[in-house]
Amino acid sequence: MLEKVVIANRGEIALRILRACRELGIKTVAVHSTADRNLKHVLLADETVCIGPPNSRDSYLSMPAIISAAEVTDSVAVHPGYGFLSENADFAERVEKSGFKFIGPRPETIRLMGDKVSAIKTMKAAGVPCVPGSDGPLSQDPDELFRIANEIGYPVIIKASGGGGGRGMRVVHSDATLLHAVGVTKAEALAAFGNDQVYMEKFLEKPRHIEFQVLADHYGNVICLGERDCSMQRRHQKIIEEAPAPGLSAKQRRTMSERVASACAEIGYRSAGTLEFLYQDEEFYFIEMNTRIQVEHPVTELITGIDLVKAQLRLADGERLPWTQDDVQIRGHAIECRINAEDPKTFAPSPGPVKLWHAPGGPGIRVDSHLYTGYNVPPYYDSLVAKVIAHGEDRDTAIARMRNALNEIVVEGIKTNTPLHQEIFQHAAFRAGGTDIHYLERRLGLK
Repeated sequence: MLEKVVIANRGEIALRILRACRELGIKTVAVHSTADRNLKHVLLADETVCIGPPNSRDSYLSMPAIISAAEVTDSVAVHPGYGFLSENADFAERVEKSGFKFIGPRPETIRLMGDKVSAIKTMKAAGVPCVPGSDGPLSQDPDELFRIANEIGYPVIIKASGGGGGRGMRVVHSDATLLHAVGVTKAEALAAFGNDQVYMEKFLEKPRHIEFQVLADHYGNVICLGERDCSMQRRHQKIIEEAPAPGLSAKQRRTMSERVASACAEIGYRSAGTLEFLYQDEEFYFIEMNTRIQVEHPVTELITGIDLVKAQLRLADGERLPWTQDDVQIRGHAIECRINAEDPKTFAPSPGPVKLWHAPGGPGIRVDSHLYTGYNVPPYYDSLVAKVIAHGEDRDTAIARMRNALNEIVVEGIKTNTPLHQEIFQHAAFRAGGTDIHYLERRLGLK
């Protein structure tokens, strides 16, 4: 087993990785910015290395600093978590060329799937259904742009090839605004991602967001651990995730699981990964692949009994998958709420000292959080401070347990979006299941 791992992240996912390492007897190195000296995983790690100032660019996004931390601590591997450098192919390459193991896919796979145009081409070739689109980056020729848009049929959406997180996309409803939308999106893409390539897809009016979790080893073995419904979103950011997806038939689940596992085997994938789809009118359309652990991985862990982070560590060490697809059994239902340090009405960030933190408990409740009483939430990073996950024998039980858990949360000193979650769980549409990705914004009057 890996002897010592650098945790190249912060917050709840860094603590989650540390706990998995501890279970496997792996020593940990916590790298941190000057603002994160008192993070829980930093206080618990075997060794710590300060890698720079609060600005992410000079700390958590600094490849030389992280690799140097691995060198000075005599570590053997780097776990990137999610966000920051987790899907940066150049980082994965530099880690491996420096003699360390990158706990994730091969650099060339990250590069292939990180570009949405090449990812879509790859999935199409592997027989995975995709949204009708331009089949490649858009040209500068106006006549060609109009031809493609009219062939697909309005509305269409212009997307940045290197985009993500809801950035770099524009919906177009007619020829009148097409050229402007393409130009603006290209400019935004260049500024945000350093790549001005954009492509065009059919814009689905009321899709759901359903994603499939995979695990793959170095030997061509791939399993799919079912799907998650992540449709409760605000500005393309997920708020609530659940598994399995409400209303999906066993046949649909089996068919898509076979397709995604086969596609991952074709591209030589390894480690944990997630293929994301839009789902409308009982049809799936591939949109992108996340070549890392997901924020919402706990719901899959609870319904399958498989620890995804420990699996990542073992796979990175060259172990074979200990499970076959027949071993994957879905048990019950799980729901996750992302608790953010923000105003529940304006969504403005709410950093500051946590005067009191009381986590919920009870049957079927799991809390992944780095919060503790006295901790100071810094203003420099993502606002996620906790994930509350409820598991039950069915969806109704999971919902009931989550409502209890949300009522038990106590956070003083900062604001959180817990009241928003409590409100959502009162909605008849949510309780019925199957809301589309625009539901919450319509409900909040944002669309």
